[in-house]
Amino acid sequence: MHPKSCHKLEGQNLSCTRDDRELFAGLGFAVHPGQVLLLEGNNGSGKTSLLRIICGFREPDTGTVSWGEEAIPHYQYYSDMAYVGHLDGIKKELTVLENLKLSQALSQSGRLTIQQALDKVRLSGYEDTLIQALSAGQKRRLSLARLLITHNVLWILDEPFTSLDKQGITLMESLMAEHCANGGMIVMTSHHDIDLNGVDVQRIRLS
Repeated sequence: MHPKSCHKLEGQNLSCTRDDRELFAGLGFAVHPGQVLLLEGNNGSGKTSLLRIICGFREPDTGTVSWGEEAIPHYQYYSDMAYVGHLDGIKKELTVLENLKLSQALSQSGRLTIQQALDKVRLSGYEDTLIQALSAGQKRRLSLARLLITHNVLWILDEPFTSLDKQGITLMESLMAEHCANGGMIVMTSHHDIDLNGVDVQRIRLS
């Protein structure tokens, strides 16, 4: 379980313009422990731009994003946050086990050991497999295992169901629900509706 924290993720009066087109303006949200913020909208509506602002990768045209009482980006935020984008963020020249050991070395240890995480995402037995030998779905499962072995209260997920089959989607939803039940928070984009077993899901629809 994550240590109890008064931290919340909050956005105030956010706006973003790209190529002289206003994607959104006056946008606000607050995400507390145990909650999910789901960003919805068609391609080009500004979902990824908003996600990048929340990650601290780009600045909003107006407004602020804060973690706890402090505006991002700052060290504690990046210590508490994990981002999984369209690319899985894994080293293709390494094995499954080597990738997970590298991730663990760069962060605080999470609730699960490497073996427990591999069991959870159904990659047990693939420890010595090189990444290029994995299917797209297996690479996505490995990116989920990286979340489970590191201590990050806030998960930021850009289309996390990409490349996953029906079984993989169900697995992803169960891991997300478990993360929230343990006091975690999630901000995500998705073209799929989600079923998180009673988790409080806020939605922002961008158009």
